[in-house]
Amino acid sequence: MSDRLKTTFCGVEFKNPIITASGTFGYGLEYANHIDIGRLGGISVKGISLREVQGNPMPRIMETTSGMLNAIGLQNVGVVKFIKEKLPELRKYDTKVIVNFWGKTVDEYIEVAQILDDADVDMLEMNISCPNIKEGGIAFGTDPKMTYEVTSRVKKVVQNKPLMVKLSPNVTNIRVFAKACEDAGADAISAINTLLGMSVNIHTRKPNIFNVTGGLSGPAIKPVAIRMVHEVFRTVKIPVMGIGGIMDWRDVVEFSLVGAGAMQVGTANFVDPNIPLKIIDDLEKYLADNNIANLSELTGTVDLSR
Repeated sequence: MSDRLKTTFCGVEFKNPIITASGTFGYGLEYANHIDIGRLGGISVKGISLREVQGNPMPRIMETTSGMLNAIGLQNVGVVKFIKEKLPELRKYDTKVIVNFWGKTVDEYIEVAQILDDADVDMLEMNISCPNIKEGGIAFGTDPKMTYEVTSRVKKVVQNKPLMVKLSPNVTNIRVFAKACEDAGADAISAINTLLGMSVNIHTRKPNIFNVTGGLSGPAIKPVAIRMVHEVFRTVKIPVMGIGGIMDWRDVVEFSLVGAGAMQVGTANFVDPNIPLKIIDDLEKYLADNNIANLSELTGTVDLSR
């Protein structure tokens, strides 16, 4: 493998820009017997909280047209058990570890972040698409003031790791939220999280998801993700990590053109766990065939002229 795919993002050096997205790759270890996870640029582990969470009742996942609807409920073992039981095994592989984390209150976000800041991980990814139980269930990521508050307060306690904020697409103007994150001190932004969706069984007349609604992901949301990454990239000066419907190397190039400095592959992992590795190989070939020294040459170079 040449240096064409080497990527520096927030000061962290990745062997390639392909990272498996949080919530689609477990803790990474689940896939270790199926693919060479050491070839991945990085792994963003499933969302970690202060305490263990069992998640929502079944059914909580279903296939949709060109995508997937899920309401897992952020099930995880909790930050202490993750660091003690999962992280040491994951660290045996030659890949960067990004820890996605969340909380129900600002104080929970701060406590989890403090613990992770001292752990052997490479980056933190803060999921703000969570309801603030002290504010009537309003999601942190759908109120600019709450976005600023949680980001600024967490950033004050995160001293050792880059802090990336994962934005919700369920807003009117994502630029406002991206700017709030940057002003609050975030080191990077990842975009986008899932779109809120719903599906109903026409025979039982009941929702297909126990939780009624869930997060829509997969190829169906890629045009929305491309548009939002484009807007975020042109709004802030901090780097942007693109997420949403990536299935092959062409999608990665498209995200790069609109400004993504690295990319996360999510729903594709459910289709075929080998897809991220195939993307790495195909992307390397594309860059070589087109005499492009490094993927970063394409970042944000979309031609908007007519």
